[in-house]
Amino acid sequence: MKKKNVVVSLGHEALGHTISEQQGAVKKTAKVLADLIEQDYHLTITHSNGRQVSMIHKAMTELRRIYIDYTPAPMCVCSAMSQGYIGYDIQNTLRSELLCRGIAKPIATILTQVTVDPYDDAFYEPKKVIGRYMSKEDAEIEIKKGNYVKESPGKGYRRIVAAPKPISIVELDTIRTLVDAGQIVIACGGGGIPVIEQNHILKGASAVIEKDSIAGKLAADLASDQLIILTSVECVYRDFETNVQEPIRHMTVSEAKELTAAGQFGLTNMQPKIEAAITYLEAVPEGSVLITSLDRIQDALKGNAGTEITH
Repeated sequence: MKKKNVVVSLGHEALGHTISEQQGAVKKTAKVLADLIEQDYHLTITHSNGRQVSMIHKAMTELRRIYIDYTPAPMCVCSAMSQGYIGYDIQNTLRSELLCRGIAKPIATILTQVTVDPYDDAFYEPKKVIGRYMSKEDAEIEIKKGNYVKESPGKGYRRIVAAPKPISIVELDTIRTLVDAGQIVIACGGGGIPVIEQNHILKGASAVIEKDSIAGKLAADLASDQLIILTSVECVYRDFETNVQEPIRHMTVSEAKELTAAGQFGLTNMQPKIEAAITYLEAVPEGSVLITSLDRIQDALKGNAGTEITH
């Protein structure tokens, strides 16, 4: 039987908050991924990095405050760092889990760049909050440097950056070659490193890319059989977090668009996942999307949990 090519998108819950938390969380995640591999799913894995990139950005900024000779790391560099250390944990832990089950498969993390449009509206209205809370004085310094900040009443100020739409995955041919060779690939971590192409030179952008957006694009570009989005809830809900909340077990692309237009999905949590599903299914109409939690993935594959979206 032909293996099913699947892009799996891992949310924050699969990775934890800190380095030590991540090591523990990834052990659980590796077991879930190994179960899928044993069931003949051929995985391409992408993941979030919101907490990790914020931690790195904060650490590099504080290092500059203490040691004046150090240069603060731009967001693109922080994103690259997060891809490296998250990928390192996932690939090594998954490799060990598979070897314990008698499965030897190559696993590679690809440092992935994603081009964005320098004129994307997101650059003019940044909304993605990152990094530490700052004092008003520190916030004014950031503003003088040309950065945007946002006040959180009673807590301080935090930097905000743009979240532009992805245009193209720079290392797509490399990813596809490894996937076609039967290898497990970890790519586009944290949405990918956002870059702007100028005269054939790729320059890092002060931005982040939504990991759900790139998951949908990656699955579309690879023409994957399925996109699995693992998140913090069992399924997609209608009227989420209200007294009449109701699980949605299945919906079509047209139904997903109607519910999105009706404001049924949170702008920063579920809506990006629904939009990723639509992006993928419009490119691969014969595919399917499954949205569920890490704990319920096996039940969801049997139709007893999760939300399935089809064209």
